[in-house]
Amino acid sequence: MSAPLLFHPTADAVYGFPNARRLARVDSPYQRIEVWDTPQLGRLFTLDGRPMTSTGDEFIYHECMVHPAALAHPSPKAALVLGGGDGGAARQLLKHRGIERIVVAELDADVVRLTREYLPEVHGGAFDDPRVELVIGDAADFVAGAATTTTPFDLVVFDLTPPDSPASGLYTPDFYMQLKRVMSPTAALSLHLGSPYFHTERVAGLLNDLRDSFAIVRTMSTFIPLYGSLWMMATASDTLDPAGLTAEALTERLAARQISSLKHYDPALYAGLLSASRSVRDKLSQFLKPSS
Repeated sequence: MSAPLLFHPTADAVYGFPNARRLARVDSPYQRIEVWDTPQLGRLFTLDGRPMTSTGDEFIYHECMVHPAALAHPSPKAALVLGGGDGGAARQLLKHRGIERIVVAELDADVVRLTREYLPEVHGGAFDDPRVELVIGDAADFVAGAATTTTPFDLVVFDLTPPDSPASGLYTPDFYMQLKRVMSPTAALSLHLGSPYFHTERVAGLLNDLRDSFAIVRTMSTFIPLYGSLWMMATASDTLDPAGLTAEALTERLAARQISSLKHYDPALYAGLLSASRSVRDKLSQFLKPSS
């Protein structure tokens, strides 16, 4: 039976998809997972009623979360995905020649099971690649244990639920300091911040914490239909600066790594991805700490 699928980014805002059809629901020990089919974006899944990924537009989010940081690194070999049980981030990371190891630290095995069954386009077989290691459990526990037992990671992707969820403890300066223990000196992390219109204070708070923890923080903005808004993401590093690469250099790196199947990320439009409109800057400015 079809019904409207509605999302509430704030208490006084709503958007959604009419004629959605629920295909599956699982109440796992951690969250409510639902899989839906929609006329607009195809199949998608939600966690506790929040939109996560759809087959119709997942490439926008995953390409932006992976490629700016990965291309800024001259030769990434190891990557850590926190969350990412749908496999979309791992799929994008595998496109980079030279990647030897990807660890996906996902809390909920049911997320992996359901998305593999209902959204195979998102993972694209990434979990079957021998370079990908799936670790089920708390990402914080994995990071704590990996500090002394694993080769440092060149890339870290926060493919997590938002910071006002059970993942809140991972969006903190204390965790960033823990994370640096498993990152190589030239590593970068990427994470999503939220909508500058719906989550202004949250976005600013995340940026403040990142700038307190890392030397170089860059924001990205793009519209994601499933999230109903312009969406902000960020890269953070003590050494890598994605803004320092020209369109020509990015084109050369894409060619050298034989990456030609991207749908959204484009070196010619890269400067626009890294820019923020004046209205967004004005909204955030009231919550950002003054630059030192």
